[in-house]
Amino acid sequence: MTDLLPSALRLNGRNFAYAALRQYPAPTGGPLNGYEARVLERVREWLTGSQEFVLTTSGSTGPPAPISLRRRQLEASARRTGDFFDLGPGDRALVCLNCEYIGGLMMLVRGLERQLHLTVVEPQADPFALVAADEEFDFAAFVPLQLRAVLAAGHAARLNRMKTVLVGGAPVDAALLGALQALTVPVFLTYGMTETCSHVALRRLNGPRAAPGFRVLTGIAAGQDERGCLTLRGDVTDDQLVVTNDRVTLLDAHTFEWLGRADFVINSGGVKVPAEKVELVLDVALSEIGAPRRCFVAGRPDARLGEAVTAFVEGPPLPPPAAARLHALLAARLGRYERPREVVFVPEFQTTATGKLDRPATLRGLGAPGAAP
Repeated sequence: MTDLLPSALRLNGRNFAYAALRQYPAPTGGPLNGYEARVLERVREWLTGSQEFVLTTSGSTGPPAPISLRRRQLEASARRTGDFFDLGPGDRALVCLNCEYIGGLMMLVRGLERQLHLTVVEPQADPFALVAADEEFDFAAFVPLQLRAVLAAGHAARLNRMKTVLVGGAPVDAALLGALQALTVPVFLTYGMTETCSHVALRRLNGPRAAPGFRVLTGIAAGQDERGCLTLRGDVTDDQLVVTNDRVTLLDAHTFEWLGRADFVINSGGVKVPAEKVELVLDVALSEIGAPRRCFVAGRPDARLGEAVTAFVEGPPLPPPAAARLHALLAARLGRYERPREVVFVPEFQTTATGKLDRPATLRGLGAPGAAP
């Protein structure tokens, strides 16, 4: 079986031998673009035994910040994922997340630690467009934007030939969740962050074992602080307590339901409105009227209320009949203070380098508000 084990990784269609990458500077056999050079340097660091890795947070909930992670933390994370999904020597992994951030880096580390065949492509909406049509994989991780594009491009059969698909980095909307029900491959939503070396909890999204809550991986201690926000501790956190801003309901010692970000609460007239609760209702309503789109909810300054609950929807304004139906659905399903006072249509949302919705950048870039339903 040893001759089947990987001795190289494939990056943007070119093979790079691990033996050569251990050298510095490594012979590459031709020019590299900036992303390729950074990926290969990360791989070289791992192969040569580096003990510390500095990454930058994604910036989806605050300014990007550098974080130093120890090798043993990354090894522990790779071991847990590999054991949970039974990933082993010779399995084939598609790496299409940005390897300069924790999600992509951990795909590399899992591959190197578990002796997987790694095919790495630069992040784009449909990663399958960058690999051969007959190339098959056992394991891959996507952000929701990519998974939507993969399904829209007709690659469901390729996904179904895999052992496992991960999706994370952003919430899965109602339309994508519905589309995943047609897949036979197990699809798991991940929960994690840079500080926890990628995911520490998983939620099955499709099939008979689909679940409403996240299951914490073995060896990770989950708890709550006085705000009801999730706390985590384990070898992946270097045995330090990580206090998140994610409000959760602990179902038992190993399972939780995610309620939303504590810092996404809108104070409207003295009433605290959880933005993500309104987002969920808005997302489902848009799908029901046949206009599934990305959306989010935030507070806008208001002279009387302090903050006004405002919905932001990607794309052009809805036709009047669809807008009226959306307004009726929101009025029927949300409380008086939860209903958006305005719906702003944004041609295109801003995203971070990891493909997550960048709310602050989108709000900063807005011009005149669109029409309300």
